Amino acid sequence: MNIILFDQPSFRNQLKPITLTRPIGKVRIGILTIDEKWKKYLDSEVSFLTEEYLNKKFPTNYDDKNIYINASCLPNTDFAKAILELKENETLVYNNLPIAFCSSLKFGFGGQEISGNRNLTYSGQDIVCIKELPHLFLNNGQQIQSDFDLLTANRHSNKIEDKHTAVYNEKNIFIEDGVSIKAAIFNAENGPIYISKNAIIQEGSLLIGPVSIGEDSMVAFGAKIRPNTTLGPVSRVGGEVGNTIFQGYSNKAHDGFLGNSYIGEWCNLGANTNNSNLKNDYKSVKIYNYDLHDFYDTQEIFCGTFMGDFSKAGISTMFNTGTVVGVSSNIYGSGFQEKYISSFSWGGKSEGYEKYRFDKAIDVINATMARREKQLNTDEIEILSYLSNNNQ
Repeated sequence: MNIILFDQPSFRNQLKPITLTRPIGKVRIGILTIDEKWKKYLDSEVSFLTEEYLNKKFPTNYDDKNIYINASCLPNTDFAKAILELKENETLVYNNLPIAFCSSLKFGFGGQEISGNRNLTYSGQDIVCIKELPHLFLNNGQQIQSDFDLLTANRHSNKIEDKHTAVYNEKNIFIEDGVSIKAAIFNAENGPIYISKNAIIQEGSLLIGPVSIGEDSMVAFGAKIRPNTTLGPVSRVGGEVGNTIFQGYSNKAHDGFLGNSYIGEWCNLGANTNNSNLKNDYKSVKIYNYDLHDFYDTQEIFCGTFMGDFSKAGISTMFNTGTVVGVSSNIYGSGFQEKYISSFSWGGKSEGYEKYRFDKAIDVINATMARREKQLNTDEIEILSYLSNNNQ
């Protein structure tokens, strides 16, 4: 069985800037990324069908029989079962949306319509489809629960042995190997708490589930991690954070509030960086949409900041309600920032924004990654060059 997660172009554009540097299938929601979920449900490796400039890093692997799955549609048991039953040229449809099909043909991104000749109506458990940015944080709590059930089935958690840590509803908490916890408060009464391998929970931290802390990540002392929050691997997070996802390898190590947001990889939010997630007039929030090249009304009252990979914010940066920041931008200065900041921007609203020199941006990214003994490879530099040259 050859599984290909395909990006539907309109959904892909609406999930930028998070998908500027990755296919939809590599986006994290809940504990796992979307492709990691499918690997668990189908016990199979997956590849990706996405925009051409991402193909070298995320190639498509074709076979004589291919199962194409809409990457925006998250798996569940019924969905996975229906996919395994698909025959050649059959398409699975959910709410008039093609969600999977079986074909020996090699489809490309954004070309001919991806579907088979015979439609089958899916009638199982409701499917969560991630079609626009707010869907990420809106569904994060439910996906933490779903992934928690998947990852902990028939397994036993390590015990929380620190006598100064307060625990509520311990049966809803799972601790992997190598975790360090000191004088924290864990409240899993309303949702699970999952702590991955080698994570560190420092003194005075408060975690209220649903919460997921990724492998080798650290919750800084005195942090307040509110419900529906995910820290991807190798992240450092402090202050007050709620209903927010960190893709991974990103830092918000100091005080400051972040809510209803999504932060990409290799980002850094300086001390006392804050975002607004609620307008003073309680009206719904408008955010920038890469598909429309304009702002649209999300119909959501709570909506925070969406930041692409490699972007940074200086100390005391203030992000307005519904702010979108592209890839590899360096933002600083007084007052609220613009609600849309394009990739490779340098500066702030009060000081003015200018184009971030590409060679300097790459140097800074490699210096950041070197702290984790990593660096950009050729494919990743080509992706960033494309984004810089095309003003994404």
